[in-house]
Amino acid sequence: MKNLIQFELFKIFSKWRTYTGFIVIGLLVVVIQLVMGVEGQNFIDAATSSMKSNFDFQGDLLNAYMINRIILQTLIVWVPFLITLVAGDMLAGEASLGTYRLLLIRPASRLQVISAKYISGIIYTFVFMVWIVLLSLGLGILSFGTGDMIVIGNSILIIPENDVFWRYMLAYGIATLSMMVVFTVAFTFSAFVQNSLGPIFTTMGLVIGFSILNVFNTGILEYINPILFTTYTNSWKLLFENPLNFNNIYLALSVLFVHIVVLLLITFTYFNKKDISS
Repeated sequence: MKNLIQFELFKIFSKWRTYTGFIVIGLLVVVIQLVMGVEGQNFIDAATSSMKSNFDFQGDLLNAYMINRIILQTLIVWVPFLITLVAGDMLAGEASLGTYRLLLIRPASRLQVISAKYISGIIYTFVFMVWIVLLSLGLGILSFGTGDMIVIGNSILIIPENDVFWRYMLAYGIATLSMMVVFTVAFTFSAFVQNSLGPIFTTMGLVIGFSILNVFNTGILEYINPILFTTYTNSWKLLFENPLNFNNIYLALSVLFVHIVVLLLITFTYFNKKDISS
């Protein structure tokens, strides 16, 4: 199994499309940090202007923690599309190249082959998210330093510096799990078709369509939205509330995990019975 995973990882990282996401994310993070370095203080001043007559803000609120939240909120919309570029090709790519038979004549079983592909894809997703952490949080700390974190939304919340880092680690953990769900969706579609474009565009369509449904949370959608994975894509934000609502956090983790399990069962069952003709 170890050799299979290594082989699949080699195939993933030997394709140019694998690095497209890393390059795009790298450029976006640097651009956002440059913009915030120039205009960030004006943004904070505008957001807190109505409160300055009643409160005295101390310290440098323009720091890596504040900027990183803006980066994560911006990038989490685009990361799914970058991940599907790899996930959609995992199985469909083998079908389009006609290498299924060659892949399955080895001693390894179908279950081992597809498991190795999935595990290698999950590793890729994890590495991709680590890349985002290193750039947005790591580079941000080197460039802007740390301090109390200001969370600007319907209200303004200031989180003490010593209470921020662990929140980000858990937030990135939830964000990574939600991206693993996206990868699994594309991976499942990839098992059913022979062209990698199909899973890519289908997964993108689902993400966009479900996200639109999440906006209109009325009527029957109140019962549908809680079971859609896109409802929990932004659950990482729950880590920056005070007090923390652990029930909502546990619910998000549970729903995302159930999606992965159900999709994998569908994929493994279908692939194990699939008639391989090429």
